[in-house]
Amino acid sequence: MNGAGRIYKRKKKMPNGTVIELPVYWISYYYRGKEFRESSHSESEVVARRLLRSRLGEVGRGKLIGPIEEKVAFEQMADDLQRDYEINGKRSIASVKLSRHHLEKCFAFSRAVDISTDKVRAYISRRQSEGSSNASINRELAALKRMFTLSVQAGKLNSSPYIPSLQEDNARQGFVDHGGFLALRENLVDYLKDPIEFLYLSGWRVSEMRALEWRDVDLEGAVIRLRPEISKNKDGRLLPLSGELLEIIERAGKERRPDCLNVFHLKGQPIGDFRKTWQRACCEAGLGRMEVQGDGQKKYFGTITHDLRRSAVRYVGTIPHDLRRTAVRNMVRAGIPERVAMSLTGHKTRSIFDRYNIVSESDLAQAQEKLQAHLREQPEKSKVSVMKRKKAL
Repeated sequence: MNGAGRIYKRKKKMPNGTVIELPVYWISYYYRGKEFRESSHSESEVVARRLLRSRLGEVGRGKLIGPIEEKVAFEQMADDLQRDYEINGKRSIASVKLSRHHLEKCFAFSRAVDISTDKVRAYISRRQSEGSSNASINRELAALKRMFTLSVQAGKLNSSPYIPSLQEDNARQGFVDHGGFLALRENLVDYLKDPIEFLYLSGWRVSEMRALEWRDVDLEGAVIRLRPEISKNKDGRLLPLSGELLEIIERAGKERRPDCLNVFHLKGQPIGDFRKTWQRACCEAGLGRMEVQGDGQKKYFGTITHDLRRSAVRYVGTIPHDLRRTAVRNMVRAGIPERVAMSLTGHKTRSIFDRYNIVSESDLAQAQEKLQAHLREQPEKSKVSVMKRKKAL
């Protein structure tokens, strides 16, 4: 091992000037031009040589696991990730905490160097067996990948394992036609009618509508200035007010309360979760239904009868975010340039905007009708003359 590494004992100078040799063996080796020194934590030369041999093998494979890396645990990486989200003020910190909760079930008390690609694949298989969607699993894998990235950036790890991702095919394609929206609005409770119509006309997100305050509204200039701090992508934008949009804000102004900053509210309190009210209105408007899952049998737990039909009911139908997709589609159909539509709705990337610009069955039917009408207008006889082939001499 001469030239590749060495083992030695450290020396210490005593107060009386004598130098003594400490009993614990140390090892020394080089990686990428840098010398690494590490204690074997043993007085045995055999143990020290075994550790040195292991480190030289890692160096030869280009994957050195030093003493610092061996101490990095999953919990430490998870804490670093959560701290990173808190420092940067990311709104998805609740999602990260949920991802951490699921990851801890598999990787708790594990060293970072022990989290391999095979173990990540085993985690994926386990989550799929639990019925989790690919999208949910991908969010958890993204959190794990970010943990390793932060550790590498901080110099705690030299590399990170390959973390695969699953194919997602869950892009929603829901939208509401104008007649369906009018029926929905009619069945909504009074305090939600204007806020929901605001979403339908503006294409804003529900969270942005909830956080809208009167300081954002300029009635004289007939414009709303969305603050960056309440926008999902942290970019402010303008929403001109005219027609029904202006009427909605004017009606909200008549209901304005001095003790409430929000434009839309319920008796002075910000609008909270209206999921059940929304689902009920959608069912009454024919835009949704309640489905019963399971076999509908009754099971008994002690003296309490548990009816599965109550716990297995699931809502299927239009969701509030479908109004945002609908607004995008309506803007494109109305001839608004896509760049302007993206500015109004706050879409930063064209790919997401294209996913929202949904093509419906009626759009396809109209396209087919236009194609057939075009073909009917074509002359029956071809204007292209067919040249006869000359016979070979």
